[in-house]
Amino acid sequence: MAELLNPNEIFATAFEPKVKNRFILYADGIPSFIIKKTDRPKLSQTAKELDHINIRTFYKGKSIWQTMAMELYDPIVPSGAQAVMEWVRLHHESVTGRDGYQDFYKKDLTVNVLGPVGDKVEEWSLRGCFITEASFGEMDWSDDGSALTISLTIQPDYCVLQY
Repeated sequence: MAELLNPNEIFATAFEPKVKNRFILYADGIPSFIIKKTDRPKLSQTAKELDHINIRTFYKGKSIWQTMAMELYDPIVPSGAQAVMEWVRLHHESVTGRDGYQDFYKKDLTVNVLGPVGDKVEEWSLRGCFITEASFGEMDWSDDGSALTISLTIQPDYCVLQY
């Protein structure tokens, strides 16, 4: 008996790809328009081995959400460096040496991927994020006037793809 072919499965269909430059990242205290680029969430899962007589089988161990790199422009007003330092001070206050509570320094971030007309086509909720590394860039007399940037490394507790 002949198998019926579905035209939706055999013919190429037009699609609109998601593109790298259509996104908005929302982080409390940091203006969205200064966020130059960010990684999408990354997940790693460890493999555990079960050794039994002549065979080995594997099963999943712990799932770990990896750090995410983020780069921000540093405008004069509003100051990107000041916005980042306000978040850093919730982690650790350099003047007093006081460390903060998780409840204060962990933030929930949202990354919206946009379609061609500005509609939200994907939304990631990043829960319990904190800064593991902040680099405020370098100054250079020989530069031709490039914009200063700030690099952050963010560690989320977990991430949820909403849609």
